[in-house]
Amino acid sequence: MARAGNDADRRLKTAKKRKASSQRWLERQLNDPYVKQAKAEGFRSRAAYKLIELDDRFGLVKGARRVIDLGIAPGGWAQVVRKRAPKAAVVGIDLLETEPIEGVTIFQMDFMDEAAPQALEDALDGAPDLVLSDMAANTVGHKQTDHLRTMALVEAGAWFAVQTLEKGGTFVAKVLAGGTDRDMLDLLKKHFRNVKHAKPPASRKGSSEWYVVAQDFKGREDEG
Repeated sequence: MARAGNDADRRLKTAKKRKASSQRWLERQLNDPYVKQAKAEGFRSRAAYKLIELDDRFGLVKGARRVIDLGIAPGGWAQVVRKRAPKAAVVGIDLLETEPIEGVTIFQMDFMDEAAPQALEDALDGAPDLVLSDMAANTVGHKQTDHLRTMALVEAGAWFAVQTLEKGGTFVAKVLAGGTDRDMLDLLKKHFRNVKHAKPPASRKGSSEWYVVAQDFKGREDEG
């Protein structure tokens, strides 16, 4: 009994020391229907429903044969791809360790590493027809810096898609409030026939994230 009392005291002290922002995050997680649904359906994160909702709207995953998942951890998006396109080859990359997913090749490395793009391409038997990017830079607490760091990752992902996708392919990426930066939007409009922004219902209303969906890649022979 004394041990249980000590544990209770420890939890109480921990709660007192917890930052208000952390407490709000915890309460939001506990009350989030998407979090509960993810646990019930075996998805690793609520982010899985963002891709599900985008897929329902734009038809991204069904029929995909070769998929690259940039920023794969913890693996929710890859799980959706495996469920909706079970025959697709899927390759993912993330700085964070990602628990194995059946049928998915995972690289734990920095996408900005010079060796990363080639490693991803080599892991697929042909050009990808779908490149997904849920990448975001680690925040430093300075809004403009955080935005620039994340958008640099998104732009790198866009260039990777343009350089690797097969004709007719699709690129989907998380961007921040204000949508896609003008230079990157111009890049996507130059290389894709359809470019749209979307905020799926699973993306929290207070979140600054949006998604850019670029479909029907023109192919490199059409450049210029």
